[in-house]
Amino acid sequence: MTDLLTAAQMRAIEEAAIASGEVTGLELMERAGRGVVEAVFAEWPKLASGAHRAVVLCGPGNNGGDGFVVARLLKEAGWSVAVFLYGDADKLPPDAKINCERWARLGTVACFDQVTRFDDEADLYVDALFGTGLVRPLAGAVLDWVADRAADPRVATKTVAIDVPSGLCSDSGRELGRSAETVLAGLTVAFHRMKLGHVLSWGPTKSGKTVVVDIGLSAQSNPEIVKSVTGPTNSLARSEMAHKYTHGHALVLSGGVGKGGAARLTARGALRAGAGAVTVGCPPAALIENAAQLNAIMLRKIRDAAALEDALSDPRINALCLGPGLGVSDESRDLVEAGLKSGRPMVLDADALTLIGRDAPLFALLHDHCVLTPHAGEFGRLFPDIAAKLAAPATKGPAYSKVDATREAAERAGCVVLYKGPDTVIADPSGRCRINASVYERAAPSLATAGSGDVLAGFIAGLLARGFSPMQAAETGAWLHTECALSFGPGLIAEDLPDELPNVFRSLGI
Repeated sequence: MTDLLTAAQMRAIEEAAIASGEVTGLELMERAGRGVVEAVFAEWPKLASGAHRAVVLCGPGNNGGDGFVVARLLKEAGWSVAVFLYGDADKLPPDAKINCERWARLGTVACFDQVTRFDDEADLYVDALFGTGLVRPLAGAVLDWVADRAADPRVATKTVAIDVPSGLCSDSGRELGRSAETVLAGLTVAFHRMKLGHVLSWGPTKSGKTVVVDIGLSAQSNPEIVKSVTGPTNSLARSEMAHKYTHGHALVLSGGVGKGGAARLTARGALRAGAGAVTVGCPPAALIENAAQLNAIMLRKIRDAAALEDALSDPRINALCLGPGLGVSDESRDLVEAGLKSGRPMVLDADALTLIGRDAPLFALLHDHCVLTPHAGEFGRLFPDIAAKLAAPATKGPAYSKVDATREAAERAGCVVLYKGPDTVIADPSGRCRINASVYERAAPSLATAGSGDVLAGFIAGLLARGFSPMQAAETGAWLHTECALSFGPGLIAEDLPDELPNVFRSLGI
């Protein structure tokens, strides 16, 4: 797990370090600027030697101070550097003002109003306009320049953003204003830790590639800090002294004839995730169809809620998955109700989410052993008011984020909510939150394929059967889902995901 910070949390860490005498603000600024230059040279090695031209755009705060350090260091390395300041040099914060004065001994500080459109002769553009503290959309000359440069990919590919691209909310990854009002960078340099906005929403697209520079700050323990899932959150190894039911028995409910594909994908995912036994429960008419396509997975006739209740009299069935291909009929609604009343750990996906979203009594039956796995459309049906807040234009920062939305949803539902997407957010009712970000080097666009979510539901159900807590099962299942896609590579379809899981396990040494 790695921390993902809000602007306020980062500011508190810096202030605590300065107050303790561990470091001064001026030292942090120097380390930040030096880290940016080193990151630029690492990303673009051709710039590490020889004379080049840089355009450095400095804002009115400490982000601008970092920019002055970068300008000075590049100048000392033999570069030609043009610096433009948005704001009044006399009104800069103390540390930024000192670095502005240091730069002024080497070169001039031009007013930002002089900026029109730069030609493409510069080798590097440095966005030091606004960092993590931006609370409003860009305006004036900065807006004009950003809107102009954002249309030119030749500029974007040689732009480094300090902290976050200007115009982007660092807490949410959302753009403050229209999409053309955010810098598009080829490289973004974050300090100490990545911010939420680097992995949420538009953050990865606007940041290009994000690297983290250590500026000598100590880590802080804070239960409110969101963490990025970087591996399994519980042991995936199986006991040597065990039988199949030691590892749990998952029951997956299926729809009728011609509607069983989703449940079969889910069941296979649960079995590959390590459940000792998996059963697909289906209407009698669908039994032959499912039997023709399943071998290691058992089958059981489950016609209605009474049949489900009878199946659940077997205490070895310790996890359920309801929803994939189940349908939204009254009979399906009764099955979901019976499943919820059993109190078993369960994954609720697809049609089950639609049923719960339109049925207040069903919603009221949710309990803390449940995991809800909505995509954006299903989330909107379950939590329309929360979804509306998230969809509203972000006019000021910190903007309402997917993290805020998922935490609010989990608190209302009283269970774990996994809000799917490239920036999958997972929260429990206590506010604990994790992000499985399939972005940057973990980008897995092949997961956007029919049936992928059904397999994810199966992974989580299988882990629940093995005894993982709902939060652990959701975190680990989401991480494994991405790892399977990365391991398989191009051409992935949903059926490939369960069968790739053994390769992922082997790579983990299991």
